Amino acid sequence: MFDSSVSVIIAYHSGSGHTTRVAEATRDGVAAVTGAAGELISVDTLTDDHWARLDAADAIIFGSPTYMGTASPAFHTFAHDTSGRWYAQAWKNKIAAGFTTSGAKSGDKLHTLQYFTVLAAQHGMHWVNLDLLPGSQESDLNQLGGWLGAMAQSPGGQGPEAMNKSDLLTAAHLGQRVAEHAQLLRRARQAE
Repeated sequence: MFDSSVSVIIAYHSGSGHTTRVAEATRDGVAAVTGAAGELISVDTLTDDHWARLDAADAIIFGSPTYMGTASPAFHTFAHDTSGRWYAQAWKNKIAAGFTTSGAKSGDKLHTLQYFTVLAAQHGMHWVNLDLLPGSQESDLNQLGGWLGAMAQSPGGQGPEAMNKSDLLTAAHLGQRVAEHAQLLRRARQAE
């Protein structure tokens, strides 16, 4: 029998709590998979212990609000700070995925997800996409119609509690999918 327990870190930045809510939903999806543990790490408060946990994780899910068509400045600082790990290929062959939020339904969220995929590719990580067809109404999963990762709308002028439930369920679906892929990769490596 194989040890299929996996660690999934959700490395995210949140400016006003909306992205934290999506990160929590993503962690809930990870936790729905037996043998998987999800942990939230805010990238603007990293310690040496956080970096060690990122290095040891089987999967890292990136999350950030979309500001001015890309990830937040705090997330960009985090990405810059991973350059030593890139050079050492410390995250090579880990699973990666991502999610983002913005006030508008589109809000250029696709660009943020593309930024995450390039970051993951530079680290030699395996990207897990969102395997959902677009929803046709607001109550459907993937109602914003993304494929690279989970997208969520942060209603302007409203707090995180006003977020669309289907966006949060979409994030949970992504977390579950990442945990399942991390387990598959762990089993494949153990079978070698």
